[in-house]
This record gives sequence, C-alpha cells and structure tokens, in this order.
Amino acid sequence: MKIFAERLRKLREEKSLSIRRFASILGIAGASYIRYENNTSEPTQEMLIKIARYFDVTVGYLLGEEDY
Repeated sequence: MKIFAERLRKLREEKSLSIRRFASILGIAGASYIRYENNTSEPTQEMLIKIARYFDVTVGYLLGEEDY
C-alpha cells in the first residue's frame, strides 16, 4: 500500500506532528508507526479507521481509492 504510506506521511507532516507524537496519539510504538510510513507493515482495519478519523479523511482516501 505505497499510496497509504505516502498519504499518511503527508497528512502527518501537514499537522507538524513528529513520528513519536503521532504514534503516541494512536497508542502504538514509534517503531510500529514507522513501518506504516516505510510501507513495510499494514495497519489493522481498526487502526485505519482511527487514522482516518484523526485526520478527518476517509479510509478510501488513505488507501488511494478516492481523492481528497
């Protein structure tokens, strides 16, 4: 899910959030979050929803199924 990793990084940076801070907001370890942005791990459905709600976007947007 390369598009997910790219959009996730972009959204995080737009909010000026550090990786550590955003991982804390999500309730996960920084290393786990880094794997999302590096496209080496995929979040669970629950985590996708949590991320989408935080950034006020749809899961479809995060997954590249629709534009912002």
